[in-house]
Amino acid sequence: MFFGGQSVSLVGTWIQQIAMGWLVYRLTGSALILGLVGFLSQIPVFFFTPFAGILIDRWDRRKLLIITQILATIQAVILFILVEINIIMVWHVIVLGIFLGFINVFDMPARQVFVFDIIEKKEDLGNAIALNSAMVNIARLLGPPLAGIFIAWKGEGICFLLNAISYFAAIIALFLIKISAISGENKSKKLKPWIEFKEGFNYAFKLPVVRSMIFLLALISLMSMSYQTLMPVFVKDILKSDAHLLGFLMGGSGLGALLGAFYLASRKNIDKLGKIIVFASGIFGLSLIFFSFFRSFWFCFFFIGCSGFGMMVQLAGCNTILQTIVPNDKRGRVMSIFITAFVGIMPFGSLLSGWLASIAGTPNTILICGIVTILGVSVFGRQISSVNHSV
Repeated sequence: MFFGGQSVSLVGTWIQQIAMGWLVYRLTGSALILGLVGFLSQIPVFFFTPFAGILIDRWDRRKLLIITQILATIQAVILFILVEINIIMVWHVIVLGIFLGFINVFDMPARQVFVFDIIEKKEDLGNAIALNSAMVNIARLLGPPLAGIFIAWKGEGICFLLNAISYFAAIIALFLIKISAISGENKSKKLKPWIEFKEGFNYAFKLPVVRSMIFLLALISLMSMSYQTLMPVFVKDILKSDAHLLGFLMGGSGLGALLGAFYLASRKNIDKLGKIIVFASGIFGLSLIFFSFFRSFWFCFFFIGCSGFGMMVQLAGCNTILQTIVPNDKRGRVMSIFITAFVGIMPFGSLLSGWLASIAGTPNTILICGIVTILGVSVFGRQISSVNHSV
C-alpha cells in the first residue's frame, strides 16, 4: 500500500517540479531567478529539518505523513488556480514554494523513517530502502516526460492539477496502513528539545563514517545536484529545444537512477557498500563532466542517465548504512541531519549555480559541478570505503 500510494503521488510531484521550473523560466527568462526560486523553496529544509527530527522521534509518523500530504495537495491546487485564471506571477511561485518547503521539513525525514517502521524483518532494511529509492525513480522516469507532454499540450496549469489529484493515492494508502506502535518513539526518556537535538547531533558527528558521509552529501548537494536546476536553461538555450525534450532528458536521469536503485535492491547485505558508494560518486562526477561537452540529445541522455545511476547508488547507499547503524531512538534525528545535508544544502547550490551560469554559462557550470564531485570523493572517500570495519 505504501509503495503504490507513494508511487502515484511521486509521479505527480515530478510533474509539478518540471512544470514549476519551466513556468519560472518562461515568466522571467533568467537563470539567476530560476536559481533564486529553487533556493527559497528549499531553504526551510536547511534551517528547520534538524529540529523536526526531535518531533519525528516522538510523534506518530503515519498521522504526520497524512497531514503533510493534505497540505501539499492544497499548495498544488492554489498553483493550478493561479495559472488557469492567468494571474500567476513569480512571487506567487516563490511563496507557494516556501510553503511546500516547510511541508517537506517534516515529510521527507518522516517518510525515510516510516519505511523502517513498516518492515517486519529488519534485516530486509537495505532492500526496502533500495526499493523505496526505485519507487522514487520510477516516478522520476515517468514524471518529467509526462510533464513535457502536458506543458506542450495545455500549459503548466494541468501539471499542478494532476499533482493535486495524485496526492489522494498516498493519503488513502496511509489511512489504510496500520502499525501496532510508533517504532521511533522514545518512551524511556523525554528530554528538553535542545538536549535531544544536541544528543542526535553529537551522535552523528562523532562517528567518522557517518560524519564523512554527511560531509560528502553536503558537498555534492551544494555543487553537483544543482545541475538539475539548470536543465530548463540547458535545453532551451544550448540544445535549442522545448519542454517536451526537457521532460525526456530528465527522464534519462530517472532511468539511470532507477537502474541504480534496482542494483542496490538486489544486494543481500551492506558488504563492500562503502566502496560502492565511493565508486558511484566518481561515476556521478565524471558523467557531469562529459555531459557538459556534448550538444547532441542522445549523448546528453546517456551521460545524464549515468549521472542518475551514480547519484542514486551513492544516496541510497548512505541511507542504508545510516539506518543500519543508528539506534532506533535516534533514527529520526540522524535521518533529519541526513536530509538536511542532502536536500537542505540544495537551495544554496541552486542559488550558486544560477549565479555561476549567469557569469560562466550553463555548460561550464555543469563542468565545475562534476569536478567538485571528484574532489569530494578524493577527500572523504577513504573513510567511507572502510565502512565494513565500522558496522
